[in-house]
Amino acid sequence: MTLAQILFAKSELDLVYVFDKATFEGKTIIFVLLIFSIFAWSIMATKAIEMRRARKFNRLFEEEFRAQSNVFAIFDRRLKVEGCPLFAVYQAGCQELDARLRSAESRQRRGRISLIGMEHVKRTLESAVAREALRLESGLILLAIAVSGAPFLGLLGTVWGVMSAFAGIAQAAAAGSRGDLAAMAPGVSGALITTVAGLLVAIPSMFGYNWLVHTLRVLTVELDNFAQELVSKMETEYLSENDH
Repeated sequence: MTLAQILFAKSELDLVYVFDKATFEGKTIIFVLLIFSIFAWSIMATKAIEMRRARKFNRLFEEEFRAQSNVFAIFDRRLKVEGCPLFAVYQAGCQELDARLRSAESRQRRGRISLIGMEHVKRTLESAVAREALRLESGLILLAIAVSGAPFLGLLGTVWGVMSAFAGIAQAAAAGSRGDLAAMAPGVSGALITTVAGLLVAIPSMFGYNWLVHTLRVLTVELDNFAQELVSKMETEYLSENDH
């Protein structure tokens, strides 16, 4: 057996011993932290896949959009692209512009739109950008709760366990038994394991949360930039000359 295997086996035995010495309250908190950890890792994995997919689709759609000669070229093909935030913003903007260019009497698009009509299109694009940002952000609050709440739950278990250990020593001393460090050590070690568990939940969640927030900010800036580019192209092609 190698030194690494010996150390790993010893660490496992230490953890089993320390967990066995934890109080019922401490074990309950560890179980709650385990649930936190499962939720945190599932959210990190799900959002990482979702944002990576969104960035890939955004890049492909942006290339396709810039290759078109007319702002409605993709919209008129009636495509459906799931999981692409840029396409969702583009679709919302084109639907509003298309409705403004068509009159009730004729289903043909007019060649121009008024400045007031274009302002409505801009408001629609802003709402679409905000909606997509909120959709990408959904679920991150649970990860933030894991980051901020897990250490405090672990600390609660430690304080509770240390309090129980000191109470046990005091009761033993009052009964005439020996109450020294050796008697107190198992209870204190059992109490400290909840802090370790809290940190094991919070530290990976913190790194994952920071990475996801950074990626979300990048995607939101991309959405804002695309909305501005789309509005500019719409104004160039369809805004009335008198309103330029």
